[in-house]
Amino acid sequence: MPTIAHARERMDKSVDAVRREFASVRSGKATPALLDTVRVDAYGTKMSINQVGTVSVPEPRMLIIQPWDKSLIKEIERGIQEADLGLNPSNDGNVVRVPIPALTEERRKDMVRMLHKLAEEGRVAVRQVRQDANKDIKARQAKHELSEDDARREMDEIQKLTDAHIKKIDDLLAHKEEEVMEV
Repeated sequence: MPTIAHARERMDKSVDAVRREFASVRSGKATPALLDTVRVDAYGTKMSINQVGTVSVPEPRMLIIQPWDKSLIKEIERGIQEADLGLNPSNDGNVVRVPIPALTEERRKDMVRMLHKLAEEGRVAVRQVRQDANKDIKARQAKHELSEDDARREMDEIQKLTDAHIKKIDDLLAHKEEEVMEV
């Protein structure tokens, strides 16, 4: 059943992608994943923040970046500001402090709308995998590699996989939505 195993793998990747996207959405709590999209000009190239220093969370509303090379402090600050995350970094010459401001009700609702959009993109990706797998099963049936009963069984299995993965995405969405709306 290579079709089912392949479909499961692709659906798992879709769910993981949604999970990563959700992790980068700010919920009012500090998390190093907030800075995953930030790029810093370092040594003539763009690098992610975790490649130029250590990101830590000393308290719920504060991130601290400890650069490995102190000369990059200004570049790290500029990278955070240019990432347009609504964060205002400051430095003391040794570390970059990034206070995480509280979210307004309107901003929380915007984020929930964005989360719903990301979740729907994940669902569409999972359904696309189902469609590809079903096409493969029908093609194998047409070549007489599968009997009609086996094809039906595999399609049912693919549908169960699809339902399970969409439920995972819905559960992730519910959890993240609750986290974002928490004051």
